[in-house]
Amino acid sequence: MSSFQDAPDDRSEFTSEQESAIRIVANSLHRLNEAVTKAVDAGITVELMRTARYHNESGNWGDQLTPVIRTK
Repeated sequence: MSSFQDAPDDRSEFTSEQESAIRIVANSLHRLNEAVTKAVDAGITVELMRTARYHNESGNWGDQLTPVIRTK
């Protein structure tokens, strides 16, 4: 029995439109995380709460968030 594994397949299972949408979400989350860090450093507590879940007609869904802001 060999201990070698096949190299991962570089081909994506996502379409170019899906990959673009994933990059947009990832970039937006990065900016959101930076904004949360700045708010916390400024003395604010930030909680992200799911307030809705978006469903399309194909069985896909995504959480939608609202910030809950608190001060000391």
